[in-house]
Amino acid sequence: AANKIDLDNAEKDGTALPLVRRLKLTDAKLATLSSGIRQIADQPDPLGVVQAKRELADGLVLSQITVPIGVLMIIFESRPDSMPQISALALASGNGLLLKGGKEAAHSNEAIHKVIGDAIESGSGGKITRDIIALVTSRGQVADMLKLDDVVDLVIPRGSNALVSYIKANTRIPVLGHADGVCHVYVDKSAKDSALVSKLVVDAKTDYPSACNAMETLLLHKDTLEATSSGNIAMSVLMNLRASGVKCLGGPKAMKAGLCDIAAKEMKCEYGDLTCMVEIVDSMDEAIDWIHKYGSGHTESIVCDEGSEAGEEFLKRVDAACVFKNASTRFADGFRFGLGAEVGISTGRIHARGPVGVEGLLTVKWQLRSSGVNTVAEYGGDNPQKVYTHKELPRE
Repeated sequence: AANKIDLDNAEKDGTALPLVRRLKLTDAKLATLSSGIRQIADQPDPLGVVQAKRELADGLVLSQITVPIGVLMIIFESRPDSMPQISALALASGNGLLLKGGKEAAHSNEAIHKVIGDAIESGSGGKITRDIIALVTSRGQVADMLKLDDVVDLVIPRGSNALVSYIKANTRIPVLGHADGVCHVYVDKSAKDSALVSKLVVDAKTDYPSACNAMETLLLHKDTLEATSSGNIAMSVLMNLRASGVKCLGGPKAMKAGLCDIAAKEMKCEYGDLTCMVEIVDSMDEAIDWIHKYGSGHTESIVCDEGSEAGEEFLKRVDAACVFKNASTRFADGFRFGLGAEVGISTGRIHARGPVGVEGLLTVKWQLRSSGVNTVAEYGGDNPQKVYTHKELPRE
């Protein structure tokens, strides 16, 4: 009922279609949520895990263990289904959580937050109170929340490019996430089966067009325009995309070859709907250069012959959080990766990259245990009283 109110309001307000799709809670979304949360619950406790253990000297043992990051602030547009995912991950990793949802999902968020609070108090027998996960419902500006660098340890934005870019530019708190989801599928010259190629490309674009892991640009090797035993691969793929309701915009070479009727206005664009750009490349080198120039470092995929060396070369050379061979870009997801859920997908290079599950919400600390008292002075000078052994020990 709460979600229905939000959907009705979105229709009245003329909310953009991609946001409306993310706003709607379907039975399929709820089933996936339930399955993912159970996966998280079944995972071993990730806290206090010994990552490394080393004897520095006789009677001096150093350990590195996992600990929570601290307090997370998640700012998200639409996506009420992300709240239980994020909450489950925060609880499993021992982090506090501050949530700020968009006004378009206000009723859905409030209802879900109540259910989460009830579950926390019931499941813990009252030992953990519901306020460990706080939902900000006031109309206060996001800018005020971004000043809480003395309270919040990490900000994770989930929403439009404008939202993510604004947050990155207006806070001193570390930000984890991505601003764009410009994902490519490159069809290599070694690909032979037009039906299989079309199946993958159509899935990457149409399974959930507004998702950040949907294909936005299709790169076709020039040889795919030639006839093969299973037909013209390029034309087959485009016909299947159009039959699925996809509008194909052409890059310069695709327009020249007559593959598309309408030219793309920009080479890098996250459409978020049933639109994609198509371009022709002369080689895999050109495809990789294109991806590095116009991609967002999110998810890139190659379609090639199973035995072709191109697949492994693509996996090694492409610089992105997720790189796939003969698999849809839509697999870039915390649930599908077996993480249970994700707080988002990070395209940064520091700390966490790709779908961020429980492990991405942990950091480490060093613990040094001494038998008796040890001082640094004892290990220095011309005649040290003690010596370093630096011996690796089994993790326990």
